[in-house]
Amino acid sequence: MRIYLDVCGLCRPFDNHDVVRIRLESEAILAIIKRCSLDWELITSTAILYEIGSISDSAKKSRATQLTGCAREMIRVDTDLLLRAEEIGETGITGMDAIHLACAEKAGAVFLTTDDDVIRIMKAHSQDISVRVDNPLHWLTEVNLNGK
Repeated sequence: MRIYLDVCGLCRPFDNHDVVRIRLESEAILAIIKRCSLDWELITSTAILYEIGSISDSAKKSRATQLTGCAREMIRVDTDLLLRAEEIGETGITGMDAIHLACAEKAGAVFLTTDDDVIRIMKAHSQDISVRVDNPLHWLTEVNLNGK
């Protein structure tokens, strides 16, 4: 199983856990990361490293970087990937989100995010991308129910 977590997903475990949704998503992400240290594959990218580098909170930046430590593959952003991100942009997903989606697609990985807008738009445009886009909690629950 190949997993691409975007930066909002990687940072979720360091958000305020007073909100039940945030706490549950955080637990799901940490479980996914743990499973990636065993038999799943976490995929990262130069786009993730760039975006994490832009985080102003040094503690959150350091923790997010640590979570990428078990990644087994690094996708490099190149001209072809940026062209694919532009194509993805026609769906309404732009900027770093489109680049992350293109990276996940290049890696053949499920794309997990806590960004409801990205999920909503990509579900409406699922024919325009070759990877599954989902919320980490929803995806992990489904995987666990199916015994994968």
